[in-house]
Amino acid sequence: MAEPSTEAPSAAAEPSSAHTPMMRQFLRIKAEYPQTLLFYRMGDFYELFYEDAQRAAKLLDITLTTRGESAGAPIPMAGVPVQSVESYLARLVRLGESVAICEQIGDPNTAKGPVERQVVRVVTPGTLTEDALLDERSANLLAALAPAEGGGFGLAALELSSGRFTVLEVPDADELAAELERLRPAELILPDDDATPAPETGSVVHRRAPWHFEPESARRLLLRQLGTHDLSGFGAEGLAAPVAAAGGLLQYVAETQRAALPHVSGLSVESRDEAITIDAASRRNLEIERNLAGGAAHTLAAVIDTSVTAMGGRLLRRWLQRPLRRREVIAARHAAVDTLAGGPYLDLREALDGCADVERILARVALGSARPRDLTGLRDALERLPALQRLLADTGAARLAELAGALGEHPETAELLRRAVIDAPPATVRDGGVIADGYDAELDELRSLSRNADEHLAEIETREREASGIPTLKVGFNRVHGYYIEVSRSYADAVPVHFSRRQTLKAAERYITPELKRFEEQVLSARERALAREKALYEQLVADLAAELAPLQASAAALAELDALAAFAERARTLDYVRPELSDKPGLRIDAGRHPVVERAMDEPFVPNDVRLSDRRRMLLITGPNMGGKSTYMRQTALIALLAYAGAFVPAERAALGPIDRIFTRIGAADDLASGRSTFMVEMTETANILHNATAESLVLMDEIGRGTSTFDGLALAWATAERLARRIRAFTLFATHYFEMTALEQAHTGVANVHLEAAEHGERIVFLHAVREGPASQSYGLQVAALAGVPREVLQAAREKLSSLEAGASPEPASAQLPLFEAPPAGPAPEPEPAPPDPIREAVDNLDPDGLTPRQALETLYWLQERSRQE
Repeated sequence: MAEPSTEAPSAAAEPSSAHTPMMRQFLRIKAEYPQTLLFYRMGDFYELFYEDAQRAAKLLDITLTTRGESAGAPIPMAGVPVQSVESYLARLVRLGESVAICEQIGDPNTAKGPVERQVVRVVTPGTLTEDALLDERSANLLAALAPAEGGGFGLAALELSSGRFTVLEVPDADELAAELERLRPAELILPDDDATPAPETGSVVHRRAPWHFEPESARRLLLRQLGTHDLSGFGAEGLAAPVAAAGGLLQYVAETQRAALPHVSGLSVESRDEAITIDAASRRNLEIERNLAGGAAHTLAAVIDTSVTAMGGRLLRRWLQRPLRRREVIAARHAAVDTLAGGPYLDLREALDGCADVERILARVALGSARPRDLTGLRDALERLPALQRLLADTGAARLAELAGALGEHPETAELLRRAVIDAPPATVRDGGVIADGYDAELDELRSLSRNADEHLAEIETREREASGIPTLKVGFNRVHGYYIEVSRSYADAVPVHFSRRQTLKAAERYITPELKRFEEQVLSARERALAREKALYEQLVADLAAELAPLQASAAALAELDALAAFAERARTLDYVRPELSDKPGLRIDAGRHPVVERAMDEPFVPNDVRLSDRRRMLLITGPNMGGKSTYMRQTALIALLAYAGAFVPAERAALGPIDRIFTRIGAADDLASGRSTFMVEMTETANILHNATAESLVLMDEIGRGTSTFDGLALAWATAERLARRIRAFTLFATHYFEMTALEQAHTGVANVHLEAAEHGERIVFLHAVREGPASQSYGLQVAALAGVPREVLQAAREKLSSLEAGASPEPASAQLPLFEAPPAGPAPEPEPAPPDPIREAVDNLDPDGLTPRQALETLYWLQERSRQE
């Protein structure tokens, strides 16, 4: 067959008379979804035409063929089987595509023209509900954004596969980026206007007309969805921008799903003050769910998430991504984990193991798309509830008692599902065999008729052969003529009078009798009627379950939380974690703390370390060699704090933590070439964010500030940054540096202490001890680390010679070379005195531009001048 043209004909421009009735129907429907792939149902296939076919053939690697002609050229055509459509949808969604599913809704037997078709749903990346299209342990979110008056944004997020609906107000673009990094929505909806710039995310972004986000109409839509007269009960009254975002989101879902959303019956208003804020860069650096390479291995979630249900895993990961400041909630989780870690967690996990994803099953029930195996999964989960309640009886932990009550009991629903659905149903109800025998008398009768057809035919054949005396008489069936009695021509004279001729063959005649005709009508329609009856029963069963949605969703939420708490308890027992102490007293005390991820990845024993931060000791200046463990030490401190405020136990012998409002990390080197930002620019941007937003209750991790520029610039920036954090902001800070001059901050400012990572030399080799000790490091071990990295011996020798020259006071070549930061002054005669350096205060005043300073900059300059004057 000739290869079709890569340029599809423009069918829409042709007169309707140029197309067949079916293609006219296709073009009419396609016109409503111009930017969406249209899966057009034709029998056992979904077909695509024109540009859709060409695009799908490339994306899915399927055959591109042709059908008929348009404008004198063949019409490109491609298709996928209905039975395997989910695998193709999954691939398209991963590529960011949306697909309109167009089904046959008319009866082919009564249709005079093309069977009536209609788009029943638009599958988009953010509105998936099928298990085959989803990652079972990751939330699949659809988010919407609306600008707020006076600045800031309203953000709404919906997990359609569970019904979880949240809104949040964020004050600026940086906070928005942090929230989007936390949520990582698959799809983002925002107004098509200049007030809402598209943020940089990995989401599929859709622009919608601004009127979709009009506050008053959005509010009415939200009220209708929640079934209420005002939003006060949800804490959303007066939140104009979040409500506008929620309304725009609901409008989009209504257009794509073509169905009501009864499982979306609640709204959670998230407050920034109730959770620890973690900006986007810090989330990436801490590798909570994704490592720096974008994978899931060696992340905090990979270590902590041992939940036995998918819904428990998703909840646990939400806790890790949003550690709370609400002390009472966290204390309740800690108490529950403490109780379960004492022993019940084993029985609880065994009772939950293999439990179906009830959250997502109920969403499909609400949308009318639940499959037979969803119902058996729901049934099995409901039958576990009594045993779970017995396990939780008298545990003593308040939260566990609350969850035991929230589990509820649904014996009638479980019994209904037990009677209605067979134990191991097929994947779909399409071909029947789902409803159990004995559930419906009419269905049983129709099935009996179909199953016993052969026996009944044998009875008719025996009776007619005996009555007629024709030994060759036999009863048969074919698809064209149906049932018949066949008699060879030699016995034509013996045919009874009640036989009516149906077909003449060369050597035989075929007949029909009134009895056989009645039997034929019954049997031929029995399977169709049985299938129709079974589908009706199944739809009614799903509707009955939907009527019980609210209490079933409460049970699902309790199951998920029990699983997450049991996973925390299992980790505490298995990995020797301890219950953290939460206090109103500022500071962090960690005894023998360990990095939860590095510890699990190492073959050798992990070296634990202490952290001491208090109101009088707010900054640790960390020195020591590269590869010595400075970054590990800093990260483990942040992860221990994060785990504690997520409700988990922590890897330490003891951990006492005061209030924390934010966690900042400036660790590692990376550029952003796509946005034209160098490594140093990224470093400075993240540093600026910390200096503008950190408070006295923030935990700040800063690693190697200023190393991306010249020695003097870098040291000056690192010094000024540390000084501001220590003196003005007073955040709890771990500040790692190779600038030995920085260690003088301990004498210059109260609240600063020097610590270092130990290492030992053996000849030209270095051994990292990874132990944190008080005081500054004595040297950097740079050449030894270079040797470990495999730098050629001759290069190392040249470096040693240059280092000796520098230590002896020779002029560096070139002039911008790095200073010998960790070496003591050389012995021997003092070098010739150098000219006195210029007065920094006079120089700063000379370079001031008073007219260009903002009031805040002017005040900061005065503080700086005063401090330098005191030092002088």
